[in-house]
Amino acid sequence: MDLGLEQVQSLVGNVRLFRSSRTRRRFLVHAAIALAVLAATVLLVRRYVPILTDASALRTVIRGFGALGPLVLVLLQAVQVVAAPIPGQVLGLVAGYLYGAWWGTLYNLVGITLGSTAAFWFSRRYGRPYVERIVHPDTLDRFDAIDDDRTRAALFVFFLLPGLPDDALCFVGGLTRLPLWQLVVIAAVGRAPAFFLVNVVGEFLGAGRLAASLAVAALVVSVSLVAYRYHRDILAYFES
Repeated sequence: MDLGLEQVQSLVGNVRLFRSSRTRRRFLVHAAIALAVLAATVLLVRRYVPILTDASALRTVIRGFGALGPLVLVLLQAVQVVAAPIPGQVLGLVAGYLYGAWWGTLYNLVGITLGSTAAFWFSRRYGRPYVERIVHPDTLDRFDAIDDDRTRAALFVFFLLPGLPDDALCFVGGLTRLPLWQLVVIAAVGRAPAFFLVNVVGEFLGAGRLAASLAVAALVVSVSLVAYRYHRDILAYFES
């Protein structure tokens, strides 16, 4: 699809957001590598693209890899944090169905940790101009207002509550002064409870326990809706 003149000007103008020509060159190198990886990935999984958001079909595909299934699941979960083409909850259901709640959660968290680490690193490496191309400005502005002493608690709460944009928070978190290892721990520990519950839903579905799966799913959805409804108030609590 051809770009209009205004779109081209917008893209060119965005380049000026970089702090220096050196930063711009680093970003372009990263972009070239990312495009190469993306092209290779598309060629490899092209036949599976239409089913990436279909839990049943995706389950069949992963099961088809046999002993390598967990590795495929981990890689998909890591990619979805950075690129977000696959809802993490879908992969949680698949993992719970195939491997049970405990092993499924473990595989999900390994993938989430790898993806979160990459997002944090990209954010810290390429700075705010890079993040501004990914995260909505309003989100960045709100997190800029958070008191430095409350950054850890704020990030943990937002990772803990399902239904909030936790993948975007990985890029926002990379702009904070927190050490990378602390960011990774906060993201992994904060996300663990919600992912465990989603994996429980998947396990119950696999065992044919429809009523139990619906009950747990209703709990997750309810908490997600409440968290989304009051996320601005929660964020305001941590602002200085």
